Amino acid sequence: MGMRGGQSRLKKSGNGRRNLWLSENPSKTWGEVFFLKYTPFWLTLCLGIIVPFKLYESFSELEYLLLGLISAVPVFLVPLFLVGKADKTVSLTERYWVKANIWIIIYSYVGNYFWTHYFFKVLGASYTFPSWRMNNVPHTTFCLTHVCFLLYHMTSNLTLRRLRHSIADLPQTVQVGIEAGWIFSLSYFIAYLETIAISNFPYYEFVDRDAMYTVGSLFYAIYFFVSFPMFLRIDENPNERWSLWRVAVDALGAAMLVTIILDLWRIFLGPIVLIPDMMQHTQSGLPWFS
Repeated sequence: MGMRGGQSRLKKSGNGRRNLWLSENPSKTWGEVFFLKYTPFWLTLCLGIIVPFKLYESFSELEYLLLGLISAVPVFLVPLFLVGKADKTVSLTERYWVKANIWIIIYSYVGNYFWTHYFFKVLGASYTFPSWRMNNVPHTTFCLTHVCFLLYHMTSNLTLRRLRHSIADLPQTVQVGIEAGWIFSLSYFIAYLETIAISNFPYYEFVDRDAMYTVGSLFYAIYFFVSFPMFLRIDENPNERWSLWRVAVDALGAAMLVTIILDLWRIFLGPIVLIPDMMQHTQSGLPWFS
């Protein structure tokens, strides 16, 4: 993947100044660039081959699970063998890619296990492809969510970092407002883009697809309103390295905050579409939804 030589070129611009998109922490820079360079592999597999050619039509539970594993497992295995220069002198637990994977795997697990049922209850979504499931959520989605969220959060890291450099001389309140506006815009754009991207896959269904594109994307964007600024904090200060324990606690804290916000939407705003009683009964996997 050319990661070792590419890192030094990315850190410096043509005039020798540091690239303001990238972290001052070399391990974090390597990790972010690796995750971004890995993206075309799983994205081409899913959206460039399987969906356009409708290969999924012949998939059984096993093929769907293998698709998820083939997409997600390399982000854990490849960095073990393709070790960045900055990571050669630090232990495995100190490497950014390890911390990023732990944060995302916790956050995406909570998202799939719990928050998917808000999609069932509030957005009228349903999975109809053959799959082995946990809490009525396909195992495949646990894997694919992990690589999707890595892409989204690497994009957020780079853009937020660059934005902060650009507005550093502005008053603090103005900086907060601009950053909040960017997080909102990026979150909604990513949520909307994902919904559009999978629209050609017929076995992830919605009662009202137009409502999902507009209001539903805002509901989904809540995930990222919370996670984008929190995830950026991991090892962002090169003099403050996070422990794996802190990474795990931070991910769980972010997940709990999102759960509270989603449940407040469910209670006070309710579903965005009329959902049949039978669907609510069969899809609900959380006791307080009954």
